[in-house]
Amino acid sequence: MSRRDPDDGRRPVVRRPRSADGPPRGRWRRPLGTWPAVALTVAVLVAANLLLHTWTGALRLVAAVVVAAVLLGVLRWAGGSWADAGLAPGTLARGARWAAALMGLVAAVYLVGALLPATRSLFEDRRYEGMTGGELAVRVLVVVPVGTVLVEEIAFRGVLYGLVRRARGTVWATTVSSLLFGLWHVLPSLHLATAKPALTGVFGESAVGSAVAVAGAVLFTAAAGVLFCELRRRSDSLLAPMGLHWAVNAFGYVVGFLLR
Repeated sequence: MSRRDPDDGRRPVVRRPRSADGPPRGRWRRPLGTWPAVALTVAVLVAANLLLHTWTGALRLVAAVVVAAVLLGVLRWAGGSWADAGLAPGTLARGARWAAALMGLVAAVYLVGALLPATRSLFEDRRYEGMTGGELAVRVLVVVPVGTVLVEEIAFRGVLYGLVRRARGTVWATTVSSLLFGLWHVLPSLHLATAKPALTGVFGESAVGSAVAVAGAVLFTAAAGVLFCELRRRSDSLLAPMGLHWAVNAFGYVVGFLLR
């Protein structure tokens, strides 16, 4: 006579789910390929560019944080690490030192440019005419670091750069990241020629002049993207391009505000 465990009849039978092909685990747990991850990242950025260009205030800031988190999730899904994003804990101190030095350099260059009559007009911008000191502080300390620097650096020098570099190396990563970074600035540059008096005198206020100004902005920001990628490579940290990016934008606002 066989012995039976008295609890056998009460134990529920747990069956592991099977897919159509038979494996017990769902396919969503499998790592995403590098190029599908790049394509997904670009798709997210296209949608984000439209939203961030349209939304303002707190909604825009929340959207920027969400987009940054989604992109890091894509990198993680593709098997990436914090090091691939330039955020490895061991490199943060080095990146912070790079960032501090770069911010000091930008501050010095902007100060000289604002004091010299020949270059002072380059900082003039009609968008600052009605701005208050409080609005300037919010823009410099909140909007620029969260709504611009955080999302753009994680997207272009973090996720895109890390994904492509892992598959094709530094040159490909820099090229792809920088070209897309330039295209990202098409929408923000649509009214650039009319907002800055120095550019209005060069490009005029016609549609052709505006198109040329946008093309110039795309090329300029793509070239800046190459510099940011090189800082990312040399420092091995995303904090270095983040510091330079914030300084260029934030100090530009400060100087433009003071020269109204």
